[in-house]
Amino acid sequence: MNIDEINKIKGLLSTSKNIVIVTHKNPDGDAVGSSLALYHYLNAYKHNVTVITPNDYPDFLKWIPGQETIIKFDNNAHIAKSKIEEADLIFTLDFNHFSRSGDMEKTLSVAEATFVMIDHHQQPDSYAKYMYSDTGMSSTCQMIYHFIEKLDDIEKITPKIATCIYVGMMTDTGSFRFRSTTSTTHRVVADLIDKGADNTSIHEKIYDTNTLSRIQLKGIALNNLKVLPEYNTAYITLSQKELDQSDFKKGDTEGFVNLGLSITGIKFALIFIENKGDEIIKISLRSKGDFSVNEFSRNHFEGGGHHNAAGGRSNLSLSDTVEKFISILPSYKNVLNQ
Repeated sequence: MNIDEINKIKGLLSTSKNIVIVTHKNPDGDAVGSSLALYHYLNAYKHNVTVITPNDYPDFLKWIPGQETIIKFDNNAHIAKSKIEEADLIFTLDFNHFSRSGDMEKTLSVAEATFVMIDHHQQPDSYAKYMYSDTGMSSTCQMIYHFIEKLDDIEKITPKIATCIYVGMMTDTGSFRFRSTTSTTHRVVADLIDKGADNTSIHEKIYDTNTLSRIQLKGIALNNLKVLPEYNTAYITLSQKELDQSDFKKGDTEGFVNLGLSITGIKFALIFIENKGDEIIKISLRSKGDFSVNEFSRNHFEGGGHHNAAGGRSNLSLSDTVEKFISILPSYKNVLNQ
């Protein structure tokens, strides 16, 4: 995003606007955090701002400042559509293709508002008039910090905004351990703490509020973990029956895919989660080093994401999906053993 584009956005924001902020389906900490950070920032300038998510998000995010104002499209489609139709500006955060917005896709595709994309995923679509896309960024939340910085408004970051940004940066970097965590990331975090983000409290609210059933579900996931040493690969399966028996709630499997990746020598880890309601197998993929799970998922499982973290899906049964996955691995044996 160059200076000319920033100046044009400044011009758009110089008078009161109807603004909608939208996220991807199944929003995570980065999606919710970035949306609410931008929500608080724009509200300070008296814009009429609405955050819309395609569906609900995990309970461990339901303390973030401003989350009670979010409209869920699947439960309030009529209101959400009206807001989108009336919008002057629509910010799409943490995704770069309308297909990632679930049932909102059609509504967004015919909206007449000016679109601004802020996102760090690969291969962005071209729907936005103003695009801030940087695949090297740790998170969309870090990009929101830099977006506010580009607008020469860094001093407008309040404790609420700092908290929202910190949430997404922490969760999308795996508590600042992924390769996307740079020295700049840490400098931003330091400034957020100086501006009022309580890092200890945020960590506890995100990671230390487990239910007994979630801990027990993690035990099932560990019991189901399989290692394929010839491919330096590990995978976990969770069936709908196992989820139901564990009183599964949205977000309960967050981070489980990293269990396999934590094993010494493992370069590629996946989790296959059966979702009979959507009639799909949801797949999360993680890797270390040069192996691109983004390319792997795009090529085989209708997905994508980042170089070392991606998502995918399968319309086959759980067992057939795993069988397909295992049948593909021999083609990647050399790269997985480098």
